[in-house]
Amino acid sequence: MLVAAAVCPCPPLLVPEVAAGAAPELDAARDACTDALGVLAAARPGRLVVVGPVDGAGTETYPEGAAGSFRSFGVDLDVRLGAAGGADPRPRLPYALAVAARLLERTGWSDAPVEGLGVGESCPPGLCADAGRDIAARDERVALLVMGDASACRTLKAPGYLDERAAPFDAEVARALGAADLAALTALDPGLAHELKVSGRAPWQVLAGAAEGAGLGGSLLYEDAPYGVGYIVAGWS
Repeated sequence: MLVAAAVCPCPPLLVPEVAAGAAPELDAARDACTDALGVLAAARPGRLVVVGPVDGAGTETYPEGAAGSFRSFGVDLDVRLGAAGGADPRPRLPYALAVAARLLERTGWSDAPVEGLGVGESCPPGLCADAGRDIAARDERVALLVMGDASACRTLKAPGYLDERAAPFDAEVARALGAADLAALTALDPGLAHELKVSGRAPWQVLAGAAEGAGLGGSLLYEDAPYGVGYIVAGWS
C-alpha cells in the first residue's frame, strides 16, 4: 500500500551544479523538495519508487544503483539511484530520474531501497493508473517520489511561448496535488497537457492510481513559474 508520496518538479536547473550562477533562483523550490522528501522518510517506507517522464507511450524500469549523468548539461556530475548495488554503471537514467537521484543524494536518503519507473509522456491515463496500482501492491509500505513539471507556456519567454490556458491548468494541478484529489488528477487531459508541454501529467496519474484506497492527505509546499514553467511541490501522507 502507498503510505506517502512526494511530488517534485524535474528541471535539471534544480541541481545547483547545473544551475551554477542562477542556482539561488530555485532555492525555494529546492527547500520545498527537501521538505517533501522528509514526508517520505517520516512514513518509514519499505520501498521507494521514483516515477518520472520519458519519451514514448510505455514504461521503463530502472533498478537500484542505475546510473545517470549531467554531462550533457556541461557538468561533470554522475549520480546513482539509491545504493550502488550491482546495476550497470553506465549512465542510463533519463534526466528526470537523474534529478530525483541527485535530490535523494543531497538529502542523504538511506531509509529504503530505491527503484525507478519512467512513464511515457503520451502514456494513456488508464495505463498510468494501472502502473500505479501495480507499484502500490509490491510492498506493505510503498512511497513514491513523483517527478514532473507543469506547463511550459506561462510567459512570452517560456519554452512553449505564452498560452492563456496554461495558468488555469497549472492552478488546477496545484490544487489537486495539494488536496490529494485523485479524481482530478485522473481526469487530466493528455491532449491538452501535450499542447502545454506538461511533463508531469503521466507521473501524476501513476500517483493517482497508486493512492487508490490509501486515504492519504495532501499538502501543497510550493507553486511558482520561474522561467515560464510551472513547478509544483507537494507531500502526501
